[in-house]
Amino acid sequence: MQATRWAQGWMALGLFWFLLAIALAPTNKVYQQGLIALVWLPAILFAWPARHRLVELWRAQRLIYGALLALMAWALVTLLWAEAPEPAREAKRLLYILVFLLFFPIFANGQPERVIRVMQWGGLGLALTALMAIVQFYIIQDHRWVARLEGLGELSHPILGGYVIGLAAIWMLHWVPRRIGLQVLWAVALALLGLFVVMSQSRGAALALLLSVLAMPLYCRDGRTRVIAATALVLAMLTFWLLEPLVMARGASYRPEIFMSSMHMIGERPWGGLGLAGDYRVPVNGRFFDHAHNLFSHVAIQLGLPGLLLWCVVWFAVLREAWRARDTVLGRGVLGMWVFSFLAMQFDAASLTGTPRAEWFISWLPIGLASVLAWARAKPGGCDKIPRSS
Repeated sequence: MQATRWAQGWMALGLFWFLLAIALAPTNKVYQQGLIALVWLPAILFAWPARHRLVELWRAQRLIYGALLALMAWALVTLLWAEAPEPAREAKRLLYILVFLLFFPIFANGQPERVIRVMQWGGLGLALTALMAIVQFYIIQDHRWVARLEGLGELSHPILGGYVIGLAAIWMLHWVPRRIGLQVLWAVALALLGLFVVMSQSRGAALALLLSVLAMPLYCRDGRTRVIAATALVLAMLTFWLLEPLVMARGASYRPEIFMSSMHMIGERPWGGLGLAGDYRVPVNGRFFDHAHNLFSHVAIQLGLPGLLLWCVVWFAVLREAWRARDTVLGRGVLGMWVFSFLAMQFDAASLTGTPRAEWFISWLPIGLASVLAWARAKPGGCDKIPRSS
């Protein structure tokens, strides 16, 4: 059933919605309602017909999903001492995450190129939203060119917007279309994505993007990749030289102090943490920050060291799967997204089990895409090249 044309169209629309409605949906509630109708509902309906695919996934990635289920079970246990106003709602969010991850193997149905194709067009769509944001912010709203660019919709936060757009630039770099005409469009889109990251003045996103591009020659051993990495380095040096006052004006933004204070908070409750969805503030020199500005610290504060250990197993097992599949287009793309997301997590990510939001792009999206690697490795000859329809 999941292989029929109408089912594939439904799920493709769902992935498009996840990628683009984060910027275009009028409210976060509308965004989530769209995900229910276009992502979670088809995933639930087609889970039984696609059960053989899910069994194949379990056999291929038992470590990832075993650790993930253990993480969710531990998160549920921490609800016993968490000061969560609605424990049932927090448990429901864990189910949403699991269904979101199962959506990808059901949609791919053993054909990774389906996912790559939608991600390519989704990247072009995000590039268009980046252009719309630039026009709206600097031309229509008449902000100064040195002001920090804000994206559209849920990407209005300069840092989170920079992370989502930066991640899109990474998958676009790895998944280049084969047609010459589309390659021109791809180059324009990539330039817009990079420009957005620079103008958002998110140093974490810019650094993650630069280091991810510089790491590409480690697993993409071809001349084109080395040229891209060298060009990125030159452009980064030129950008820093031009924008040095803006880059250095905010200093370290209290990140070292926040990290040390977070370590102290973890030490106070190392085993159980505050519990799932436990609210907290990080004290720094009389000021209080809303979160730890580091996803690993955030997980340890809420779920304790057991939760942190299980999350690390999940996250680094994804790296292992991507590295094993580095000879495929999908594997290289997931590797690049993993590197970018890992770096981005160190600077400002602060939500793992919350409702769908920008942080899902650098946490759950790479894990969902990694699930499709089970079939990329099974037939590397069929995934070494971008689909012809692109």
